[in-house]
Amino acid sequence: MKKGIHPDYFQTTIRCACGNVVEVGSTKKNLRVEVCSKCHPFFTGKQKLVDTAGRIERFRRKYSKFEAQNKKASE
Repeated sequence: MKKGIHPDYFQTTIRCACGNVVEVGSTKKNLRVEVCSKCHPFFTGKQKLVDTAGRIERFRRKYSKFEAQNKKASE
């Protein structure tokens, strides 16, 4: 390996918003993250509720003209 071209490697502390602390090696010091494996829904098996009804209504309003054109074209 050439000297002087590689970044410095540190023992780093990663802190999550949930309070979880992990010690790892990294080129950056003291990282802060919002989601980790302790609090992420994929790993915990818990899902957060999302307002899907509002999203569906916005989608229907947005594409109602497109649906009407397709009905006219198919008739």
